[in-house]
Amino acid sequence: MARPREFDVDTALSAALNVFWKQGFEGASLTDLTKAMGVTRPSLYAAFGNKEALFRKALDRYCEVSMGFVGPALAQPTLRGAIEHLLYGYADAFTGDVHPPGCLATNGALACSEAAEPVRLELVARREADELALRARLMQARTDGDLPRNADANALASYLMAIIQGMSVQAASGAGREALYRIVKTTLQTDAFGGAHVEAVARG
Repeated sequence: MARPREFDVDTALSAALNVFWKQGFEGASLTDLTKAMGVTRPSLYAAFGNKEALFRKALDRYCEVSMGFVGPALAQPTLRGAIEHLLYGYADAFTGDVHPPGCLATNGALACSEAAEPVRLELVARREADELALRARLMQARTDGDLPRNADANALASYLMAIIQGMSVQAASGAGREALYRIVKTTLQTDAFGGAHVEAVARG
């Protein structure tokens, strides 16, 4: 009979997530991971597979927990509200004291060698899916009359993704939440998203 695991899988996965979040996929060694997770290498392999499989599971956990605000944000009834909730949500997710700064997907993809190409492609695919969802929301807003008919939904989606990725890099470089809020406030002042006449979401 197989011996029962001597560690909690969810707790170990959360620890691995923090290591990947801070160090990226290639920067996180197996020694770093097993030490943070409190497991041996054989236990890691038995529970999660190899390092790449562990990273994918950690990425799934990250998207489910830390990025859980994205769907509700895009479901806001107005485009202004959707973009507002989305950008402030990212600013909150990229900062704080309970996890490393920045974005796991961005941090994980910045320094991928050829050996880690499958991981880089996975991160690119997820980023493209996020942009596609944002583009669909912008196109819906244009159909609803909530965005000018001559607005380029593709260009706006790319622009917003560049803002989001830029906030991630700034957070990873030491920028705090208030600094990211200022970026969000400036972005929301563009004419496409309602200009400066609409109040920003209050943050505690």
